[in-house]
Amino acid sequence: MRDTARKIEEKYFSNLATHAEFLPVEWRSKLTLDGDTVDSITPDKVRGLRDMLNSSAMDIMYYTSPLYRDELVKGLQQELNRLYTLFCSRNPEFEEKGGKVSIVSHSLGCVITYDIMTGWNPVRLYEQLLQKEEEELEDHWMSYEERRLLEERYIAKQRLREIEEQLHELKASTISKPPALKFKVENFFCMGSPLAVFLALRGIRPGNSGSQDHILPKTICNRLLNIFHPTDPVAYRLEPLILKHYSNISPVQIHWYNTANPLPYEHMKPSFLNPTKEPTSVTESESASAVPSPTTSPVMVRRHYGESITNIGKASILGAASIGKGLGGMLLSRFGRSSATTPQTLETGKDGAEADDKKAPTVETPPLPHSSSGFLEPTVELEHRIDFELREGLVESRYWSAVTSHTAYWSSLDIALFLLTFMYKHEDQEDTDKSNLEAI
Repeated sequence: MRDTARKIEEKYFSNLATHAEFLPVEWRSKLTLDGDTVDSITPDKVRGLRDMLNSSAMDIMYYTSPLYRDELVKGLQQELNRLYTLFCSRNPEFEEKGGKVSIVSHSLGCVITYDIMTGWNPVRLYEQLLQKEEEELEDHWMSYEERRLLEERYIAKQRLREIEEQLHELKASTISKPPALKFKVENFFCMGSPLAVFLALRGIRPGNSGSQDHILPKTICNRLLNIFHPTDPVAYRLEPLILKHYSNISPVQIHWYNTANPLPYEHMKPSFLNPTKEPTSVTESESASAVPSPTTSPVMVRRHYGESITNIGKASILGAASIGKGLGGMLLSRFGRSSATTPQTLETGKDGAEADDKKAPTVETPPLPHSSSGFLEPTVELEHRIDFELREGLVESRYWSAVTSHTAYWSSLDIALFLLTFMYKHEDQEDTDKSNLEAI
């Protein structure tokens, strides 16, 4: 990702005074977890495939285990803070001049990073379930003795809760709890993310407002962006968790890196999905590969229009066994450009959300309004789009693409351009404003 971003930066953003520095967050190898117990019980046949599953799917099992979840969270949290502190110590002007931090996460790393930022804990959900069970018990008929015991338990729990609150207030008055992260997250990029499934299983349901705050408050993170390949089996959409009717609206198509004069993402209108029958066999899918997908752009020869993420995946699948070891990535933006290996200059910038961001009206979700153009009529919309989809190339088989696509995000030039476009958005606006003033 660092190499591809540098190529894109030199081609499209060389006129800007700022620079994006990519810091890899390698936190997985420092964890103890179960030691080598899982390795010792893994059979030797198809060892490569088993190692890949152990280093990816096993992490999901670890994360859902009450024994190891906290170790995973603390491991990533400590490494993020350590890297940021180290970077600021070597570049003291970064914070002074308004440097901004973005996080790029992959797969399960998106879920762990989300939980760190929001402070979500399964204990809180467990307490809510217990409270719901108590309310349901009150509606059932019970004997006098059973009711008396339940009332005594309720009084004891109330007393315990009061003592815990007093202890919490006492600790809060003496020790102020530091925030989970030592920096404000400007952009949170999720790649190949199962976050939507985790949120759905935690009880998150669509609302009637188009605000990102429904799943991630802007006070925590200014912008959430969900990037996925259409055949990635691990990735899920986030927008339908905010407004349900967005399940019928296409994700925003990510531009190929060599597209001439692409339309800015904020100007792309929502369009309806045209669901079609998925091929049921390998032969059918191969014969259908030349037919344009209704949810993506027409299939074209990629050597003329962009890179094929499947071809990237064929190379990267060889290293897929390390998929669980690089789940999170961190971006430090607004870092001063310099010709030296470690840049030393920074540019002052202003913080805050995008100037054109507006709150969506809070009204009941109406039936989907159709139009002759196929675009969505402007009624209830998201304040900004969250789901962004890579374009499919001419591939041999969608089944092969499903295997390779989940590991190919890091080396995609299309994604590198996408990340830098959003990170440099404020810089481009400032430069445009300055040129307009000079023209006046």
